[in-house]
Amino acid sequence: MISSLTGTVESVGLNHAVLTVSGFGMRFSATPQTLAGLHLGEAGRVLTSMVVREDSMTLFGFATEDERDVFEVLLGVSGVGPRLALAVLAVHDPEAVRVAASTGDDKAFTKVPGIGPKGARRIVLELTDKLVPTGAPASGVEDQPALAGSMPWMDRVLEALTGLGWTEKDAEKAVRDTIRHEPELEESGTVASVLKSTLRHLGQGQSARSGR
Repeated sequence: MISSLTGTVESVGLNHAVLTVSGFGMRFSATPQTLAGLHLGEAGRVLTSMVVREDSMTLFGFATEDERDVFEVLLGVSGVGPRLALAVLAVHDPEAVRVAASTGDDKAFTKVPGIGPKGARRIVLELTDKLVPTGAPASGVEDQPALAGSMPWMDRVLEALTGLGWTEKDAEKAVRDTIRHEPELEESGTVASVLKSTLRHLGQGQSARSGR
């Protein structure tokens, strides 16, 4: 099993990157926070988790062991696949996930696209005693820098949202709705902060629909 990759950063998207390792281009999916630490042409290293299915083997990369550990615990929850687990970590850092799970905070999980009230309750119930807060301060993704040498943040946020399963039309509408509610993001927002706010708004909208 591949547990880490160390090599030269060949390309960086908003939901994936490629590291050249001993002549091989190794592609992996990751959160915007992890990808923000990778720079084209420079040395990079990520910890990895491989998800094996009948028709595919997919690598997921993480900046820290903490992030990878929480990802793998989330995969053990009924109905949570790797894309959804990664979406959780795109909205919440690992400590915030632990706190939400240990305190029974369903609403924290409904902020993630694809998770409604029933799914959030199931996640909380199944994570009981599996994720315990460490007491470390939870840092928000809004403080992460935008990816260097890439496209403007609008294009990169749309790429991330479509990569998470939203249609391009819905993703663009969600971003514009987010900017309308939080106009300060238009000038001062980073890729990560706009993405986090948009995911939060999408999650709120989905929760409202689920509650009808």
